[in-house]
Amino acid sequence: MASNDKMGTERIGKLLFRFSLPCVISLLISSLYNLVDQIFVGNSSLGYLGNAATGVVYPIVVVTQAFAWGFGDGCASFLAICQGKKETLKASKAMGTGISLTFV
Repeated sequence: MASNDKMGTERIGKLLFRFSLPCVISLLISSLYNLVDQIFVGNSSLGYLGNAATGVVYPIVVVTQAFAWGFGDGCASFLAICQGKKETLKASKAMGTGISLTFV
């Protein structure tokens, strides 16, 4: 075992914090992006109706992103497991499924 391999020895809470921090930062940046959108749309000729429209659409975008990230992470994990077991047929099917889900 390498000296920098902490997955099997480190506390779960510490690992969870370490690996979830980039996701939290990404969501904060996405929320900031929505805030800037609201400012620009509010200052345009659309006014409060534009803000209402972007306010309705933003949660839909977040849910869609969550499903996309879930499918992507699941396919990537399954692909890595298949490659580790040298199951190339399953790996290619997983890759095809992942690419198909990208377009759905």
